[in-house]
Amino acid sequence: MAIVLGLDSATEACSAAILQDGYVTAHRCETLQRGHAERLMPLVRAVMVEANIRFTDLDLIAATVGPGGFTGLRIGLASARGLALAAKRPLIGVTTLEAIARAQPARDIPLLVALDTKRADIYLQIFDLEGLPLTEPAALMPSDIANLLPDGPIAVVGTACERAIVAFAKTQRAHVITEAPKLPDAGIVAAIGHERYASLSDTVLRPLKPLYLRPPDARLPDTGSP
Repeated sequence: MAIVLGLDSATEACSAAILQDGYVTAHRCETLQRGHAERLMPLVRAVMVEANIRFTDLDLIAATVGPGGFTGLRIGLASARGLALAAKRPLIGVTTLEAIARAQPARDIPLLVALDTKRADIYLQIFDLEGLPLTEPAALMPSDIANLLPDGPIAVVGTACERAIVAFAKTQRAHVITEAPKLPDAGIVAAIGHERYASLSDTVLRPLKPLYLRPPDARLPDTGSP
């Protein structure tokens, strides 16, 4: 029976979950505009206590790698790396976009996941009926979204779904706004991570890298040094 710890702090949803034998047995989630650094580990400890397991009982840790907020991503990945190192367990990365796509109900049309970047562009990715990606994760201006769409109607979900729909409304493309979860969740992250790890032919994992898709807003000043 595999025991997986899932972590997510890439967006305003900060969550932790335990997956045991394919079922979420403990889960905590808080919606935060800031303060992920102070809240993520208490959420982790809470699910560990609820599930009555120790870190050495874990078989795997899964965490979101982005895209999302830069601070939240760094916090989540640093926490996941530290836990994986301390428990000597493998660490698997899951994108926020695929985690949101997996949480959606069954459908008979492709799905566009659109996340707000807090800037003019939008994080997005398109998935097929089985939840497999049709495009790579991208940060695009709304005016460029229509060029990415497959033929036919499409479902749209995410915190930037309304902006995305406005952007391609002029194409007269039929669309459906889904009210299912618009943000990633640690329980889904744990499930995807478990499936991904089980399917690996080579269990030597590379270090996780954040999926930023664009440079950070804040940068260190240029000192002029060579």
